[in-house]
Amino acid sequence: MSAGYILGLMSFLFLFFGYLGVPVPFALMAGVLIGASFTEVSHVAIIQKMFDGMDSEALLAIPFFLLVGELMSSANVVVRVVNLSLALVGHIRGGLSQVVTVFSMFFSEMSGSTTADVAVISRALGGPMKKEGYSPAFIAAIIASASTIAALVPPSITAVVYGAIGNVSIAGLFMAGFVPGMMIGVGLMIYCYFFGPAGVRRRRASFRDLAGAFKDASLPLMIPVILLGGILTGWFTPTEAGVVAVAYILIIVIPALNRGHIRFLAYVLLPSRPNFFLAFDYHRRG
Repeated sequence: MSAGYILGLMSFLFLFFGYLGVPVPFALMAGVLIGASFTEVSHVAIIQKMFDGMDSEALLAIPFFLLVGELMSSANVVVRVVNLSLALVGHIRGGLSQVVTVFSMFFSEMSGSTTADVAVISRALGGPMKKEGYSPAFIAAIIASASTIAALVPPSITAVVYGAIGNVSIAGLFMAGFVPGMMIGVGLMIYCYFFGPAGVRRRRASFRDLAGAFKDASLPLMIPVILLGGILTGWFTPTEAGVVAVAYILIIVIPALNRGHIRFLAYVLLPSRPNFFLAFDYHRRG
């Protein structure tokens, strides 16, 4: 069988198993292993290559960065960062659209994941924006656009994957992505000011209100300092920085800001938890 037919068979099997609901990694593995049966390459060699590709310490940083965002979101700690963003830019024309951009700048430096960024912003600011009269199309557009910052600024998961696969300095990628990410944020703020909906105009936060918002958000804002400072100074590898950030949230942030959430940490760590959010909502109302 020619190489073109084998490649087509692998692609077809990957899509076929995917449409059947098979998880993407297993669908990809099935397509490759079945297609390899028609070649001279042994399955042993293919499996060895698969494990060699996964055997990268840098890739371990990804689940820890995702866990940072999940812990921050589930413990409702991000509300303090939202309040700080509101105090900083809530009075500017564009209102909550400006807050979305500034909050994304803060949160992107905690999780490094565009998916986590979209989920947290939608949960925290999507409802309030809709209540203030923003159109659903604009809400979706500004949240999706602001979340792209997470793909550039450290600790970007995209940079970690590229650095691990391409054998490129991850710290160098982080330093290179910081300025472009901030430029995207500033550009979105300028667009929202001149071309976006005016929103609800708020009074400018007083110095006391601003200082109080900074104080309330001081513990969560230490997470980017730990991640970026540790990686860029060479104290931590990206994986070690993710572990330290998770430990900081579990030991300091959650006990200090939301002690009652400690009982739900076991549910947060589960990959599938259909009853968790019901229990969490009941806990918040109680």
